[in-house]
Amino acid sequence: MDASLDLSRWRTAPRGVGYRRWTIIVTGLRQIFRLRFFKIPLAVAWTAGALIALLGFAFAQTIVSGGWLESLASTFGPRGQAVASTIGALVLLYPDVCIGGFFTLVFWLHSFVGLWLSLIALTSVIPRLITRDRASNALIVYLSRPLTSTDYLLGKLGIIIGVLAAMWTGPLLFGWLLSVVFAPDSEFILHSFDPLLSALLFHAIALVTLAAIALGVSALGRTSRSAILLWIGLWVILGFFTVDRRSPMWLQRASFTNNLTQVRNAILRPDAALLTAGEELPLTNRQFAANLTRAGTNVHAADFDGALISLGAFVALSSAVFLRRIRPE
Repeated sequence: MDASLDLSRWRTAPRGVGYRRWTIIVTGLRQIFRLRFFKIPLAVAWTAGALIALLGFAFAQTIVSGGWLESLASTFGPRGQAVASTIGALVLLYPDVCIGGFFTLVFWLHSFVGLWLSLIALTSVIPRLITRDRASNALIVYLSRPLTSTDYLLGKLGIIIGVLAAMWTGPLLFGWLLSVVFAPDSEFILHSFDPLLSALLFHAIALVTLAAIALGVSALGRTSRSAILLWIGLWVILGFFTVDRRSPMWLQRASFTNNLTQVRNAILRPDAALLTAGEELPLTNRQFAANLTRAGTNVHAADFDGALISLGAFVALSSAVFLRRIRPE
């Protein structure tokens, strides 16, 4: 018998349930972050976050004596200086309207970037969720003890949360923190906090929706190609047909991207920010004030309740699909 063979009892403390789930998340994220296709939208996402910080810093300079706006205005003579002083005075006199409205519009625009980058990133993630495990019959191994279906699902869900956090939440918080850290007044923190909470609330709704649909599509597809084509069909093709507001209501409800657009406008309320600015700010240019009011009307959420119900139906249907499909075959 080999004297080096150790037949003593295993004495290392066993890992808990959380370790199993964490291992699935970390392993999946490592594989995804190594993809070249994933690195491009990731770089764009964090560039967008830096742009939020840059816009916030530039806006804060409107009330700083000797800031860039005042310096730029001095090159245009007395008239330019008067315009700059007027803008700074409006921000100081109406901080809730100006600062709150500014960050509302910035976060509203960023939600488009964050959502679309997340959809693009999920295109490379979906085949790695459930599709390949079903195609290779790996579920028979994965779902044997001690790994349960709950551990498996939570691990895959953690991968989606990690991807969306890297593409959307992280850049958003990064840009906001930098913009308020270098702000000259605490008013910027106070009046930008509500728009930030609204942006995070919309992100949470989008996260639940996208996670459920991504898991459902990945579980439904038998091959990577079929899963990707089904995913693209759901958010690109259906979304394209619902761009026109004259499309039938049932078709608009069938597009989860169109439903998310309605929810975005209802939660972030860019219409309220524009309407309030056009009505309350003492603007001398009546045409500009009318344009703000008209723009606010155009982005009003006309079907929030229906969109929310449709998203709930998407989540329920997708959940039923992946809960049925993750059973070993």
